[in-house]
Amino acid sequence: MIVQSGVTCGRDLSFTRRYKRSQSSQHLRRLLNQNVGVDDIITMFDHLIQSSSSVSLLGTLLVLLLVYFISSSSFSSNADGKQPPGPKPLPVLGNLLQVYIVSAYHLVLSGFLLFMHLFTIYFGPKKVVVLAGYKTVKEALVDKADVFGERDPMKIVESSKGHGVLWSNGDSWKEMRRFTLTNLRDYGMGKKACEDKIIEECQHLIEVFKTFKAFDTTQPMNYAVSNIICSLVYGSRFEYDDPEFTSMVDRTNRNIQLLGSPSIQMYNLFPWMGRWIADRRESEEYTKLNNKQNMKLFSQLKETLNPQMCRGFVDAFMVRKQTLEESGVTNSHFSNENLLITVRNLFNAGTDTTATTLRWALLLMTKYPKIQDQVQEEISRVIGTRQVQVEDRRNLPFTDAVIHETQRLANIVPMALPHKTSEDVTFQGHFIKKGTTVYPLLTSVLYDETEWEKPHSFHPAHFLDKDGKFVKQDAFMPFSAGRRICLGESLARMELFLFFTTLLQHFCFTPPPGVKEEDLDLTPRVGLTLNPSHHKLCAIPRL
Repeated sequence: MIVQSGVTCGRDLSFTRRYKRSQSSQHLRRLLNQNVGVDDIITMFDHLIQSSSSVSLLGTLLVLLLVYFISSSSFSSNADGKQPPGPKPLPVLGNLLQVYIVSAYHLVLSGFLLFMHLFTIYFGPKKVVVLAGYKTVKEALVDKADVFGERDPMKIVESSKGHGVLWSNGDSWKEMRRFTLTNLRDYGMGKKACEDKIIEECQHLIEVFKTFKAFDTTQPMNYAVSNIICSLVYGSRFEYDDPEFTSMVDRTNRNIQLLGSPSIQMYNLFPWMGRWIADRRESEEYTKLNNKQNMKLFSQLKETLNPQMCRGFVDAFMVRKQTLEESGVTNSHFSNENLLITVRNLFNAGTDTTATTLRWALLLMTKYPKIQDQVQEEISRVIGTRQVQVEDRRNLPFTDAVIHETQRLANIVPMALPHKTSEDVTFQGHFIKKGTTVYPLLTSVLYDETEWEKPHSFHPAHFLDKDGKFVKQDAFMPFSAGRRICLGESLARMELFLFFTTLLQHFCFTPPPGVKEEDLDLTPRVGLTLNPSHHKLCAIPRL
């Protein structure tokens, strides 16, 4: 088998096109050769806040500091000079006015990584330590997992009040995560039972794809993936035309976009601005509506609850709660609030990340038809027309490599959710105080030039040896790492393989009539995760 050597996909860390990179590169050089005035910076900052197409503020603030680092020799330090270095903050604003957003994101990041992999920045009055590069991120999240494993909730998610598995800490987080993992596995996650659910959902999705000519993959892909988590959590799937189901999925999708918006990021930094931020009100309204819908589902499940035959996670949670109450336990973490927030965490994360990755995979296959041809040749040779199964993965190394390379390049969670140190720690020779917010840059791991041969290209050979066999890579961290690694990783891996392989077995994906492969835009639509921009594809049946 001839292995595709790689495709330069024209996508850098912000998916900007080459002509934008050239223009921004020239502008960046001009900035570095002159002193940027405060008025200029304020103007640029004001443009950022008002632009709906700006890169997510927090993620950009964390990595686009090269201009200031080069143009300024003023760095802050503590009394003993051992805290991670960084630009000197201004009162109230911190380092916000010292950041200029440029579309040459990859140039700034690459240049910045030449300077340091550990640095301090102030978002307003909030001190943040940033981790960059595979070795630094691994050392913190894996080797020192207990120290860097706490979560630092953002203002916009304070309604969770320390409940659930995403933003919680301490005993509640430990017990909810352990219970969630155990029960999701009991109800099939990573097992044959779950494989059967995904295969069934694949057939529903195939029928939907057959009804369209040129179409947007967002909703059908979201509904299909969401149904997998629904079957595990609620004990049943929903029809794609069920208005209650589709409205909950659509609100979740929209909310994830809102959470990454520049205005919401400003609200997280300066909560007093909340009254003027429409995105915050919209997000909170969607959350309330989804909470109400979940409570309705819980009520229906409770009415038909059979402790001897639990249908899914919600049933198991209710049975545990009931058992503890009957035993006289009054201070349990098994509360209605924890049930609601945990289910919401599972529904949100279980839908968006996998569906988004699959949409990137189909878009990349459409843009690079030669790679699509290789995937389909391998599927036809190994599987033929029979049903794809998880055990086929080991015999489909190129297909598996394409899936992994999609996850790496798509980089849908460029910055892990904020961590927090649980104790004082000396890390890489620098002192970090207990309670300090820490941001691991997963982008810097997935695009680390010391770990990947062609970090900015779509290059499936990253995961293949010279004989075409699949090989794992240590710097492959799309699910983060350590204590806070995605608890649904095994489910996501199974979904990605079965959905992608089944769809490529049944369809050839092409651009809509009148659109060329090179015209397909790989610029992301920025939210809390990086989604493909609006596009349409054609799914031409192969079988």
